[in-house]
Amino acid sequence: MSEKSTTVVVLAGGLSHERDVSLRSGRRIGALLADAGYDVQLCDVDATLLERLREIQPDVVWPLVHGSAGEDGSLQDLLQLLNLPFVGTDADGARLASRKSVSKSVLKANNIPTPEFALLPQALFRQLGASGILAAVRDSLGLPLVVKPDDGGSALGVSLVTEEADLPSAMVSCFAYSDYALIERAVDGVEIAVSVVDTGSGPTALPPVEIRTEGTYDYDARYNAGRCEYFTPARLSEEQRSLVCQTAEKVHQVVGLRHLSRIDMILDELTPWVIDINVAPGMTETSLFPQAVAASDGPSVYSDVVRLALNEGSVH
Repeated sequence: MSEKSTTVVVLAGGLSHERDVSLRSGRRIGALLADAGYDVQLCDVDATLLERLREIQPDVVWPLVHGSAGEDGSLQDLLQLLNLPFVGTDADGARLASRKSVSKSVLKANNIPTPEFALLPQALFRQLGASGILAAVRDSLGLPLVVKPDDGGSALGVSLVTEEADLPSAMVSCFAYSDYALIERAVDGVEIAVSVVDTGSGPTALPPVEIRTEGTYDYDARYNAGRCEYFTPARLSEEQRSLVCQTAEKVHQVVGLRHLSRIDMILDELTPWVIDINVAPGMTETSLFPQAVAASDGPSVYSDVVRLALNEGSVH
């Protein structure tokens, strides 16, 4: 089937906190695929979606819904139930990756470095009170700490805590986005994002991107130009570059990811601490995956994964 006769539905939007970023990602990928000759339809994830999919009868779907249902396996489950081929990780892999505590446990089991952590639900704070729990966190994990929602992305609800007095407010911020807080020991080093593409011959890391930012690499820094400085490829020694790329490829493999992913890590000398796994990485103008693609083989990567999803057919 040629590109001109291939219909691709790009799913974007939805009701998560990352709706705006998702729409920007969807519009950008839609434009790139249209330029490559595909018949592209951009669909919001709302009450009309199933009817739209029946009308369009796409050959391939590219889900670009960030956070919650877009990355936790539920949207992927729906596409599999509808027997629609789609770009990206299948439902099982998405479920593993979306819950940071679960994916970190998988990493630990495979001897992949990830910061020590604790997962605490909001319900536990209501039952036991915050002071005793936070004291235990301080005594066990020490400071500084990173507090983040167990699911979701774009650094929403994430806080770097350097003073014990700031820990309660960090928890409140986190619980605004999730019922579960992941509290992990902060590590120092260079922030690196490694995008991975697998078009059928195994996972291959793209050039690592180094992120330098004033203050925390938060939502504003990620999606508004000027707060961050990016270096692609990252300013690493050959040994460091090889290490982070091999680590990202191993993560992609052991978590069971498919087609594309982005692995975020902090490189402390020769220890690549994995801090996040993205199955639907952002595709906006300032996003990290497109920067890595631009430094490698260019936009053909996007067409390659669409063709692969089409050739593989639906996942059962």
